[in-house]
Amino acid sequence: MAGKGKAGVVLDLYIGLFLVYLFAPLLVMSLAAFNAYPYPSVTQWDGFTLKWFAALAHDRRMLAGLVNTLLVGMGVVLVSLPLGLAGALLLTRLEGRWNGFLYALMVSPLLTPGIIIGISTLVFWQRLGVGGGLLLSTIAQSTFVAAYAMLLFMARLQRQDRGLEEAAFDLGASPFLVFRRVTLPFLAPTLLTAAVIAFLQSIENYNTTIFAIGGEWTLVTEIGSRFRFGLSPVINVIGVLFVLATVLGASLWTWLKRREG
Repeated sequence: MAGKGKAGVVLDLYIGLFLVYLFAPLLVMSLAAFNAYPYPSVTQWDGFTLKWFAALAHDRRMLAGLVNTLLVGMGVVLVSLPLGLAGALLLTRLEGRWNGFLYALMVSPLLTPGIIIGISTLVFWQRLGVGGGLLLSTIAQSTFVAAYAMLLFMARLQRQDRGLEEAAFDLGASPFLVFRRVTLPFLAPTLLTAAVIAFLQSIENYNTTIFAIGGEWTLVTEIGSRFRFGLSPVINVIGVLFVLATVLGASLWTWLKRREG
């Protein structure tokens, strides 16, 4: 019992340290958003203020970058999910000696540095007359985000009872009808998960986007460009808003799940 008690204390201490390590940076970042000091800091406190929230509301480049980020993120979701689903269906339905090669080929964008993807995308599409911008950023990000979606779909499809599809075929259903009435409903939870992950991967991407964005900008590329001149607490305000949005989204999801239960 004494040994078990010590183990419990060690476990509690470890969990406490982990939570401090996880949330302390968020707390420091949030406090800096309310500090009147002109640079992000909590050690030099000049008083409580909300002026940085007002400054963000009047920062047109930041707001435009946020809009561009949301547009690119939605575009990445719309492109990556069909591509990832097609790849997952191919690898889980096709049985042959080329499966290993196809899997490695489709997963390879995840192992490729984002800088290489951004530069190669820019060089390739410029030869086809597509210059840098939001469209090219969507294409560049989708090349590796689709691989994340594919892995999620594959994990779900490997747990599917193939007998349901075979029974539908025996009853005269077409392949499209089987996909729409059997496979797609089974994949519905994963579709939502893949969409959220694809969107989050898009909005935080910098290495690929900075080369493909051209004369446009997203939120992360604008923040990166301002590092050269020194950041203001407006950046902390953006972090606070994202944290609040994440907490609200997670709370809403939990509430809906409990309500369904």
